[in-house]
Amino acid sequence: MSELPNPTPPSFEELKQVNSHGAEFWSARALQPLLGYDQWRRFEQAIKRAQDACRESGNEPTDHFAGAGKMVPLGSGSERQLADFHLSRFACYLIAINGDPRKPEIALAQQYFVVQARRQEVNDQLAADKERLQIRKQTAEEFKALSGAAQQAGVNGRMFGVFHDAGYKGLYGGIGNAQIKQRKGIPGKEQLLDRMNATELAANQFRMTQTRDKLAREGVHGDQQAIRTHESVGKEVRDAIRRIGGTLPENIPPAEHIKKVEKRLKTAKPKWTLDERDAHGLRGGEEPTSEEPSRLGEHDERRALYPSIFPRRTRSSGRPLHHDPNTPPHYCAARVGQRTRAMHQLRDRCHLFCHAGLPYPVSVATTRCYGR
Repeated sequence: MSELPNPTPPSFEELKQVNSHGAEFWSARALQPLLGYDQWRRFEQAIKRAQDACRESGNEPTDHFAGAGKMVPLGSGSERQLADFHLSRFACYLIAINGDPRKPEIALAQQYFVVQARRQEVNDQLAADKERLQIRKQTAEEFKALSGAAQQAGVNGRMFGVFHDAGYKGLYGGIGNAQIKQRKGIPGKEQLLDRMNATELAANQFRMTQTRDKLAREGVHGDQQAIRTHESVGKEVRDAIRRIGGTLPENIPPAEHIKKVEKRLKTAKPKWTLDERDAHGLRGGEEPTSEEPSRLGEHDERRALYPSIFPRRTRSSGRPLHHDPNTPPHYCAARVGQRTRAMHQLRDRCHLFCHAGLPYPVSVATTRCYGR
């Protein structure tokens, strides 16, 4: 009797659920085997790293990672609660990119999220900075390679400067390195490549690669022939830019110095800009309902009924605009750090709320007056 084939595991989209807010979510327990994790302990570590990445990206982890217990039956007939998380799409993405890269399932998940049209994007400015810095590094390497090819073609000594200047003259309409700096207002001591934006850098990098290939392909030998070859390639690139309607390089304004860009990338934390739907995560973008009043609305409503308990707030600092003379001062003066006094105040306030028939609205850990 032939064995039955193994059932196909569900896909990521098939595991999707929808909560009461209309927001899509995934169960971490259901996602665990799909990402190749046999042990929940290991998978939970990946979730913790993803939560840290969520916080560092400028988003609130609680909007994307919600703790959810899951009851499972035991052999004795009883049930036991297993830890679980409800995860937004963004949370699943973060888990994938913070997972174990040695797992093929993680590699497939990373590829899946990259090709999704709704993938999260980093801040546009940081992306542009990274692109420019990367092209600048590539251009520096290409400049060295071109110099090596020119040396093999017979360019030596002081003719190296003339050789490289010929490429600029071809691409920039007859003006060399010094004239380009003067035209763009770049100080003479700065390197021209350090003040080019990504588009201008790419044009010059293309000029260098094509010149290097042409020198080798045609077996160019002699400094004068190499110089003419470099200038002719620069002219061809310039003509191509003109034909496609691009901005000629001499008309591109100078960019910020590349060292400032590099410094900004080292110090800046990337911010992930989510669209409105994804930014709300598991809340689904809905406003708080009457069953879930906002803290500010609840405070204002109770202050209208019990003004002596709930002093008015200011708009900026949240401190009371006035103090009701009928309220003992210590009810509005509890401060974290003054432990003995604060605990006495907390006890008195609990009694006050109990007599008023109100649930106590502040956690014990804060020990602050609700109106502060």
